Formats: sequence, C-alpha cells, structure tokens
Amino acid sequence: MKSDFRLWETETSAYLTIPRFDDTDLVQHGFSTRLGGYSQPPFQSLNLGLHVGDDKESVVKNRRLFCESLKINWQDLVAAEQVHGDAVYIVSAEDKGKGAANYVTALSATDALITNQPYLPLSTYYADCVPIFYLDPETPAIGLAHAGWKGTLAKIGAKTLLKMAEAFGSRPDKCLIGIGPSIGSCCYEVDEFIINKFKEYFWPVEQIFYPTSSKWKLNLQEANKLALLEAGALNENIFMSNICTRCQNDLFFSYRAEGGKTGRMAAVIMLK
Repeated sequence: MKSDFRLWETETSAYLTIPRFDDTDLVQHGFSTRLGGYSQPPFQSLNLGLHVGDDKESVVKNRRLFCESLKINWQDLVAAEQVHGDAVYIVSAEDKGKGAANYVTALSATDALITNQPYLPLSTYYADCVPIFYLDPETPAIGLAHAGWKGTLAKIGAKTLLKMAEAFGSRPDKCLIGIGPSIGSCCYEVDEFIINKFKEYFWPVEQIFYPTSSKWKLNLQEANKLALLEAGALNENIFMSNICTRCQNDLFFSYRAEGGKTGRMAAVIMLK
C-alpha cells in the first residue's frame, strides 16, 4: 500500500517526514525509527522514551542525535506524560524544554500538544499507538496527538484540530494532517468489548474493522481519519503512512510484538 510519508536514511539515523509538510518550508518535523542509537536490548537502539526503564543517559544521547537530524535543539523539546486521554495542551514559550531531559518535568496527563510559537519543538512518543501531525500553513500553527485505542475512541485527533481552531483561528479545511506509523489492522486484534465501543461513535464502521474467526481486526489509522473528516478536515489534506509498526518491527518499536518491554519512537514538529 502506498505511503504518503518518506523515509530518509543518513549515516547515523533513519526517520520519516511528510513531503507535503516539507513543501511548505514552514516546519522541521520527523518521525523516528529504532535505528542508529545508543540504547541496549530490549531498547535497541534509538529509544527516545524516558519512561520505559532505559538508561537515562542513553535516551538523552538518542534525543540529541535524532534532533540533530531534524536541525532542532533537543534541549528545547516539549514532552508530556501521555495517559491515553484526550487532553489538548496549548504550549507557550514558558514550556520550552519541559520533559526534554527529565520525565518528571514533562507536562502532566496530556496526549496532544499545539502551538503557534516558532522554535518551540513539540514531541510525543510511540510504540504502536497512532501519531498525528498537524500543520496549519495559514496561521501558521502546529500540533501533535497521541492516539491509542482509548484516545482514538475519544476522538483526540478531531479534538486537537478543533482546539487549534478555537485557540489560533485555524480552519480545519485548510490544515494539513499526517497519520503516522502505528500497529495496523493486519496485526491489531481486539475483542467484542472494544468493537462495540467503536460502533457507538464511528460510522461507517465497516471502514475500520473486520471480523476474524474469533475476534476483530481494528484499523486505528482509518478510525482517526474518519474522526478528522467529521471535524472538517479535507480528505486531500490527510496524509497516511499506511505503515504497521508490528509488521516492521525491525524498523520500529512495537509494544505488542515485544511483549511490552521496548523503546519508543518520537514524533517531533517545530515551526521555523
């Protein structure tokens, strides 16, 4: 399946960007892989998560390495304590560096970040959940949302877009949105309880799940797209990675593939 993301490979790292975002020349952004870092098993090697039990010094070195690839100062990163909720936080200059080098300084209980301030890099962290990138090229403004099944069900992707409209005057139909690598419907099997929850809030449901012999396969990337379209985003402005992190466990960390003990990729975006 075609991907709207592009993989870049350097001597020291590999990461993905959204070409349509690059074309605007308004942002530095990227989604990391697991390749090219300092962490030891089971976090090998470019683990960017400070909260998973990895050596802190290795994670900080990894963050510096990844951010250098994006031409971003890693010490300016803004990170949050992700709790699979639907809270959207408006990041200001006073937040610069929160969670960059120490998890205890991260923004509490937040799964989406937005800002209209330049040189203020936002970051969110993943190992199967869905990363969503936002760029309003008119204001301009940016955002990131972290959507596991609970966040997807709560429509955090749509709420982030609408919060940008409320806070910055962003028009949903003008925003560019990237839905990054996550566990795909090929690998994400869920039970009847979860499927029944999605049936309450998503339509048409046949676009986001299909039955197997005993359970259901759920497409979180497509569910987030449906919610974004419902919130006013345009289909032509939503760019899909169509990449499964579990299928490509050699390139990405996968919570399910590795039994929960693994590293994290990062989504990072900054207005120039």
